[in-house]
Amino acid sequence: MVQRTLFGQGTWFRFALQIRGSVIPAILGRTVFCGALGGVVSGLHFLGVPVSLPVLAGVIPNIVLGLMLVFRTNTAYERFWEGRKLWGNLINTTRNLARQIWVVVLEKEPQDRQDKITALYSLVAFAVATKLHLRQEPVNHELEALLPAPRYTRLKGMNNPPLEIAFWIQDYLQQQHYRHCVGDYQLLTLQQLLNSLVDTLGGCERILKTPIPLAYAIHLKQLLLIYCLTLPFQFVSQLGWWTAPMVALMSFTLFGIEEIGVEIENPFGRDPNDLPLDQICETMQRNIEDLISLTPASSEVMVQQESYADPDKQLLGK
Repeated sequence: MVQRTLFGQGTWFRFALQIRGSVIPAILGRTVFCGALGGVVSGLHFLGVPVSLPVLAGVIPNIVLGLMLVFRTNTAYERFWEGRKLWGNLINTTRNLARQIWVVVLEKEPQDRQDKITALYSLVAFAVATKLHLRQEPVNHELEALLPAPRYTRLKGMNNPPLEIAFWIQDYLQQQHYRHCVGDYQLLTLQQLLNSLVDTLGGCERILKTPIPLAYAIHLKQLLLIYCLTLPFQFVSQLGWWTAPMVALMSFTLFGIEEIGVEIENPFGRDPNDLPLDQICETMQRNIEDLISLTPASSEVMVQQESYADPDKQLLGK
């Protein structure tokens, strides 16, 4: 897991020099090209070729390009943060729904406990299936460990596995209502929590399937490229042989800001800058397993009531 805490002594320089997770590999080629162009322009200027065009410099182009880059990065970060909030909501809703099922649903038969456990693991499976669905990956062994074999096999042929799992959870709740293990108001509360899970899935799909408008992305790249390619002609008369490194530095800065927006606009992948969905799902599974290790008081009361109602059990107890 990538360390995301950047504070503390000794870590600042380590992160400043870190390549993994940075945009350097993505922008290195463009930066070197612009720097090389600066070197060529410096050589031509040294030979007396009139390549200096300071008229290309201006405040207005700088402001316009800066605003477009800021808008691009802010828009991408809004998508990233919205994705994190949606997964935070998925975590909280799963915990609430699991707790409600474990405590509220009555156990009238020994099999009811196992059915509860299956339902709780289905909640974890919903999160894992959502993760795979957003990454456009097929159903894999992660779900095989959380679902009964027939359901896992069926899930492989579904277009939207999380919705199928939500159907199974809903079907379980409805069956418990028919058996009078869940009251009307309790069922309504459980259904609302389940609906919240499906709403979260829809919110994540909205982010995934609504990319930055293509025309805007292309136009920004074109403006950025033109701007960086004209930098040597603006600086060469003042900087001379320092034109190449200065152009490379400015290109690195501008290309880097634009690439950050590209990097974080889809927060559901496997890149170092994406959301740690694997760790989130593992945490949810540990939470569910901790919950299963607890015995709800309602189940103990039900066992005691059955014991008092059955004379044979009372005699055996004596």
